[in-house]
Amino acid sequence: MVNWCELTLTNAKGEVLFRNAWATSHLITDDNVAQIVAAGRARWKIKNENNKVLKNHGYHFDHNFGHGKQHLSNLLATLIRLAYLVHKTLDWLAACYRAVLRSLLPSRLTFFEHLRALLQYIPFDNWDHLMRFMLDGLGEKSQIQSKVLN
Repeated sequence: MVNWCELTLTNAKGEVLFRNAWATSHLITDDNVAQIVAAGRARWKIKNENNKVLKNHGYHFDHNFGHGKQHLSNLLATLIRLAYLVHKTLDWLAACYRAVLRSLLPSRLTFFEHLRALLQYIPFDNWDHLMRFMLDGLGEKSQIQSKVLN
């Protein structure tokens, strides 16, 4: 069984500002309809904000389902999301990465451009070597570097 509810927000002139509908397996009553709508709007907001980051911040994720004849578009979308997950994990766990990305470069897109250029010409021993090289090259011997490198 599927239950359905719709929310339409209008302004004083009666113009529609927002309209959306949700389907759920939960029983919808007068007591819980507001909670169901709030949960649906929150889920929609999270999805849209996530896709906006993946589309506009260097991941080139668009709503394009025309790639391949079977599963290529799903594979590409999965790889993009996996890259984003790795970058978020690095942001949480790797101080050098966080310092380069958050303090020394203006955007993630710029970071990707620097990575592409550096990896074309310089062999690095490991990820930490690359991040320390970027820290040295981008910043002076600043407080950020001394905190991260020590």
